[in-house]
Amino acid sequence: MTAAQDGVFESAAGPAIAYRRVAATGEAGRAGVVWLGGFNSTMDGAKATSLEAWARARGRACLRFDYSGHGLSGGALEDGTISRWLVEARQAFDMLTAGPQILIGSSMGGWIALLLARAHMAQAGADGSRIVGLVLIAPAADMTERLIWGDAGADVRRAIEEDGVYLRPSAYGDGPYPITRALIEDGRKHLILGERLATRCPVRILHGLDDPDVPWRLSLALADCLEGEDVTVTFVKGGDHRLSTDRDLARLEAVLDEVAAAVER
Repeated sequence: MTAAQDGVFESAAGPAIAYRRVAATGEAGRAGVVWLGGFNSTMDGAKATSLEAWARARGRACLRFDYSGHGLSGGALEDGTISRWLVEARQAFDMLTAGPQILIGSSMGGWIALLLARAHMAQAGADGSRIVGLVLIAPAADMTERLIWGDAGADVRRAIEEDGVYLRPSAYGDGPYPITRALIEDGRKHLILGERLATRCPVRILHGLDDPDVPWRLSLALADCLEGEDVTVTFVKGGDHRLSTDRDLARLEAVLDEVAAAVER
């Protein structure tokens, strides 16, 4: 079995970014996978480690990393913005992957995956992009505006505007989450809902119908923005935000098998 390579790289924004990479052992030219986690999530979560196991079993390359302020990476969470984390994601993709790649983004990572795909397509051209598939789990597109600022009461907005930060409670025992004015204002530079997003690759969206954090209707709005023809949205009855039960992980692996087969046909 190929050993994972653990390492760090210096991000353009300054903090050291920790990553774990597994090299491909199978047939040359097959798509690798890149994990993009959610806000305050780490690369050692259940979905990320399951993804690596899936890739190992099929001889595929796998990359996962922690944004600055997350997990093993440097920096503070309250210093993070969508712009900073997107830069780190682009660096990780450019420096640590080769050949075709499938992006798997969860929650905020779904938003960053779409931004990364758009940026890479603009840089490499639609026909030259190495991003050949997208798998999005409860994608929190435009979350800073739609889900944080949009749902905030007057007291919360006042704290963000006047104090510069609001400590948002978490239902997962990993909070509170610092919601900064910089995060909200920067997020407005990256809003994608309501725009047309050219995706020339298969896109699969998974969303739990009992998700308390990202409404499932947001995935419908997102799907409506995607111009590609191969876009599927799957709703999971009783599914929560994380979709990390054994049954959820098995479903994710089946979707990954489907997308990998589609891009290598």
